[in-house]
Amino acid sequence: MNEPLVTHGPDLCGPELFTDAEAAVARLERLYDDAVAYLIEKFNLVLSEGRATARYRAFYPEVRITVPSHIKADARLSFGHLPIPGTYVATITRPDLFHNYLVQQIGLLLKNHQVPVQIGPSATPIPVHFAVASQPGVMVPQEGVLDFSLRDVFDVPDLATMNDDIVNGTAKPNPDGSGHLAPFTAQRVDYSLARLSHYTATAAEHFQNHVLFTNYQFYVDEFEKVGRSMLADPAQGYTSFVAPGNHEITAADAMIPLLTKLPQMPAYHLKRPDGNGITLVNIGIGPSNAKTATDHIAVLRPHAWLMVGHCAGLRNSQSLGDFVLAHAYLREDHVLDDDLPVWVPIPALAEIQIALQEAVQEVTQLEGYELKRIMRTGTVATIANRNWELRDQSGPVHRLSLSRAVALDMESGTIAANGFRFRVPYGTLLCVSDKPLHGELKLPGMATEFYRTQVASHLQIGIRAMEKLRDMPLERIHSRKLRSFEETAFL
Repeated sequence: MNEPLVTHGPDLCGPELFTDAEAAVARLERLYDDAVAYLIEKFNLVLSEGRATARYRAFYPEVRITVPSHIKADARLSFGHLPIPGTYVATITRPDLFHNYLVQQIGLLLKNHQVPVQIGPSATPIPVHFAVASQPGVMVPQEGVLDFSLRDVFDVPDLATMNDDIVNGTAKPNPDGSGHLAPFTAQRVDYSLARLSHYTATAAEHFQNHVLFTNYQFYVDEFEKVGRSMLADPAQGYTSFVAPGNHEITAADAMIPLLTKLPQMPAYHLKRPDGNGITLVNIGIGPSNAKTATDHIAVLRPHAWLMVGHCAGLRNSQSLGDFVLAHAYLREDHVLDDDLPVWVPIPALAEIQIALQEAVQEVTQLEGYELKRIMRTGTVATIANRNWELRDQSGPVHRLSLSRAVALDMESGTIAANGFRFRVPYGTLLCVSDKPLHGELKLPGMATEFYRTQVASHLQIGIRAMEKLRDMPLERIHSRKLRSFEETAFL
């Protein structure tokens, strides 16, 4: 009978108390870097020797705070404080990537509670897959390739700490009785960082705080044009443009190599030094893609995400090219039913709605009653069946009429619902590309003309809305409408 391998790990320093957020985050970075370096060293050793003589383990760092008493927090703030006394903890990954976010969130805790935070190793091991994920050219062999199982030597991803229980409101206290300080565990974040790179072909470092989703390549082409024009004007504050494959340009006329094969959901990033630029993700068609993209981008804690795509207009008074500003959502996509039941209302967020409407006014030069000629507000229906028109119309059309829907698509309700679930401010501005109930189907010739005339102004509106949101105070954008009875202190 084989003897179990003896477990080894890096020398662990005890926890330290901090009253300065920058110093606390620097400590998190040192702990994480040391743990990952240890795992990579042992991983390379095991692969080179082709055998395992010991088991190796390193741990995520954690932030821990003990709140001794109730405080009367500023009722206008939706984050940055803990209403109930107790101990709260969050495991942390990639503190370099989340440096500004962590400084901000820890700083608010220190300010609002006047007690130190404790930084030290956690009890959650780092899976070797995530430790080597950022190492170019290093891959974890599949099971069966080696003469031994990596599971016997290193920790692997664990679903027990890699789920959405915290944001879904079903998480129980930690084994030591502490509460949750952040909406995601370190393993859950690491999982999404790896998925983001796979689906978008760009590294998480390039994602900006304001994310636009679209369902057509036409918007991507226009976004590159806008990005180049922004780079040509330094006064705009944008410093680089990143395309799939992590190809980054800083000059307006620089070449971007074309990938031989695009990823499933290619992402493009118009970057600013502070991360407050704009990311565009072409999620393609369907609620499954919309959920997948937002599931993973949510861990980056963006300040807002908006859907700017095409829809079917449902009212005879609409014309091709008209805009639809969603004030409500009829959810028939079903991909989130287990996480967010359809009886949960998805409210419109005033700050987002105002930014979008003002952007439409600025770009179209229309306002007031004249704006109604080209923009409707109302319910957007999101469905899972792209060919819903081919079904018996008595049921679907009746439901659409009862809901007072003005437009129909396959992504907007999913994106808004996941924004609500993940506490990410959301909004939707669609453009009518066909009117199937009134005999105006989306046909190739008509579509080409429509796209050529409408995409540029639609994208410009989305970008302008994001710039308006960027200028708002953070505490104003992150609405209390998105917070439940018991919330994590971190956004």
